Amino acid sequence: MSKGRKHGIFAVSGDVVVMSTKKKDERKDALALEVALKTVFQQMQIAGNRPRTIDSYSYIFEQFASVCCIEYVEDINLDKLYHYLDVLEVTPATKLIRLKSIKAVLSKFYNNGWVKDRFWSNIHIKIDKEVKKGARESDIDKLLELIDQTTFIGFRDAAAVKLMYKTGIRIRTLGELRERHIDFESLSLNLDGSTLKNHKFLKLPLDEELCEMLKMLLKLNEGIRSYYGTDNHNVFITQNGLPMNTSKSSNCAISKQLNKYSKRFGLANINAHAIRRAYAKSLHDKGASIALISKALGHSDLAVTTQYLDLDVEEVASDLREYL
Repeated sequence: MSKGRKHGIFAVSGDVVVMSTKKKDERKDALALEVALKTVFQQMQIAGNRPRTIDSYSYIFEQFASVCCIEYVEDINLDKLYHYLDVLEVTPATKLIRLKSIKAVLSKFYNNGWVKDRFWSNIHIKIDKEVKKGARESDIDKLLELIDQTTFIGFRDAAAVKLMYKTGIRIRTLGELRERHIDFESLSLNLDGSTLKNHKFLKLPLDEELCEMLKMLLKLNEGIRSYYGTDNHNVFITQNGLPMNTSKSSNCAISKQLNKYSKRFGLANINAHAIRRAYAKSLHDKGASIALISKALGHSDLAVTTQYLDLDVEEVASDLREYL
């Protein structure tokens, strides 16, 4: 027996010590998840992702990492992703949102070369989506008749409703519109990437009646800003001359006003999203193709556009018959 060496169940061989050290050294080369996430979120910020979106990705992915005890990128695998989804006590719709967020971050990992394959691609969560109805044209016409357009607030709101219905722009885009975005000579709305969700340039036509209304609104804005001493070039402002989009929320002054009008005038489906859907349905009824409607709405996926249209079964059959 060698001097100083212990034997029995408590003996530690030299080979074991070497293997343990080697495993520890291998982990030194592994990419820490914390470092990877910091890099990815910086990339998203540079790419123009909204802070609110990045915060949501961060919260969801860190929750995933905590539940599955993930410290390194190499620890992420299919089993852990399934485990996370399995233990979540949320509705299928919320679970789908969480999964999409995790997939978005993992796609960045893949693009950066940190993971070898897109193992998450075939994970899907099926839910029965509730199709939101678009506003009826008759209700929009009724709303415009009932709004008191002799006041600044009323005229501004009427102009907003008309613009949303004629162009389909989102409520947040409406709040970020500047005077430079309106081309009165060519009767068009020229939206740069900073105002749109997909960050792509979009040009939308305007009719003369709407342009005259917008010209009047800009004059009223000058008076409001002059009175309150505010300085901005927003098309839609508050009664105190301030921009409407002052927070991450899309619940701006116009959105709140639409909610009030809906209750006051008994119009069940009057809100910014319903008006946007009504615009899409109006285009379809006039013969526009789904591809064209998708482009006008700024969608990157035709599937989203078809949901907006909410076509009746009989409508689909009737339209298809023309191609037989």
